[in-house]
Amino acid sequence: MDKILQMLKLQQQLNDTTNGAGWEKGVTKNGKIIDWKRCTYLECAELIESYPWKHWKNIDAKPDYANIKIEAVDIWHFIMSQGLEDYKMKNLGNIGDLAQQIMRLPNYTTFTTTVTPTTKNYYEQIEVVEVLMKTVFCKNSTEALMESFIDVALIAELNLDSLYSLYIGKNILNQFRQDHGYKDGSYIKMWDGEEDNVIMQRFLENNTNATPQELYKALKDFYPKG
Repeated sequence: MDKILQMLKLQQQLNDTTNGAGWEKGVTKNGKIIDWKRCTYLECAELIESYPWKHWKNIDAKPDYANIKIEAVDIWHFIMSQGLEDYKMKNLGNIGDLAQQIMRLPNYTTFTTTVTPTTKNYYEQIEVVEVLMKTVFCKNSTEALMESFIDVALIAELNLDSLYSLYIGKNILNQFRQDHGYKDGSYIKMWDGEEDNVIMQRFLENNTNATPQELYKALKDFYPKG
């Protein structure tokens, strides 16, 4: 199975459902302006906050790598959305063409191998994230954004397989959120003292062969009642 193509198709489906047909023009079905690049750099900032970079606070803390992975997956949602928008609005090709371009990137082969711990220290890892932010701000090509994201995934100790697993989980969680009041503000994000992301991640760790349908049902069972 082509996991890159599968994720792109799922992201297209999620955006079509959430934002309405024609979202690639930059406006949702509710008239809200879409800015994937702003979404990306704000998620990058959230990822950086998972590192103990502050010299005045919690100086002996360790990076929260579980959350770093989740934030990287959130960034991936927005990077893919930007790529899908670019390819459609600039007539660069279809979803299959975008998938092929990603698989031709110079760091893609490394991305498909076994996960290995990064040798970069905390500050060097943060710099990798900041390169992605610079790439966003400098309005580089879709391919440059994708390549820079893969570098972020690698320092988060994600490879293609682990990114795919977490992406599927977060994709289903996002669908669940939309079905349970995320847009109107009624959705409950903290479940018995834990964020829904954490519960989703734990379920996948304990049920590695769970289908998307099984994950959705589990989320429904876990969701606070009333």
